[in-house]
Amino acid sequence: ANGIIKVSATDKATNKTQDIRIEASSGLTEEEIKKMKAEAEANAESDKKAKETADKMNEADSMIFQTEKQLTEFGDKLSEDKKKPIEDALTELKTAYEGKDVEIITSALDKINEAWKVASEEMYKAQAEAQQAGAPSNGEETASAEDTKEGDNVEDVDFEEVK
Repeated sequence: ANGIIKVSATDKATNKTQDIRIEASSGLTEEEIKKMKAEAEANAESDKKAKETADKMNEADSMIFQTEKQLTEFGDKLSEDKKKPIEDALTELKTAYEGKDVEIITSALDKINEAWKVASEEMYKAQAEAQQAGAPSNGEETASAEDTKEGDNVEDVDFEEVK
């Protein structure tokens, strides 16, 4: 099946003729085609892994950024026993992120989410008690509409319940 087709076209205005040769066969054997398909499938698997790694790296990057931001803003409102697990998980996450170790990143993300969940429950409780007492806890307003609008509120951290 090595058909060669020759196509000629003449431009009526200039009377120039253009020839194009079209070869039907790519010259690949059945074996080579099978091998290429197998390689493509193998690459699809590693591409999927690469995408999962990239997604995890992005998730870790975003969590590191969010956590540092939240600790800067709310760290002084957290008791040491709630703040320390967050800081420890953050350190672990940063190390895993630098080493691009997806398994450790995943476990560190779980830890940091859990630590935030525990801490945020305490923060909401403190906020609620301050509001009930009718006095902001440290002379600042507690959660005003201003804060929430900025998207800086702790509620914006994604928590995943891991059972």
